[in-house]
Amino acid sequence: MNLNSIAVFSGSNFGFNPAYAQGARALGREIARRGLRLVYGGSDKGLMGVMADTVLAEGGEVVGIITDRLVGLGHLHSGLTRHELTLDMRSRKHRISDCADAFIALPGGLGTFEELFEVATLTQLGEHSKAVACLNINDFFSPVRSLLNHAVTEGFMKVEHSEMLIFNADPCALLDALELWQAPTVTKWIEPGK
Repeated sequence: MNLNSIAVFSGSNFGFNPAYAQGARALGREIARRGLRLVYGGSDKGLMGVMADTVLAEGGEVVGIITDRLVGLGHLHSGLTRHELTLDMRSRKHRISDCADAFIALPGGLGTFEELFEVATLTQLGEHSKAVACLNINDFFSPVRSLLNHAVTEGFMKVEHSEMLIFNADPCALLDALELWQAPTVTKWIEPGK
């Protein structure tokens, strides 16, 4: 996979454990070191702001895509390389997806989970063939890994689709895995009784 742009989904809060911000900084440094463009939600809040600030401080390029409403609430990061405004969250997500070659989720809340599962679903359905990863800081995403395994056990997901998401706590290893990733070649549907 040829990676030029990485979309990162993350919380607009910091979380209670300082390891989350430390992990976001480590990923930001590695993104900048590799000369990758960061594409994200355009905010200066929480882990989103930590990530953007780190990439910028390391001389990297950061593109923020944010809704008009969030700008009105004072969430726009003013120091970005470039930002784009969208009308709503749906168009924001669509634009982030268009600008990215792969996706990484950092710890976050409902918005982060929704973005993560949407891009993974689009990969599963073959609507794009972009890798999806979770930076598993402090085992934050381990319950997601367990949930995917449970979906396989219960017959709602093929193992190839549960394994297409990359989980790693090391930013360097995570980005290496994204570069080597290949899309699954199976359909999502499971025959009854199999």
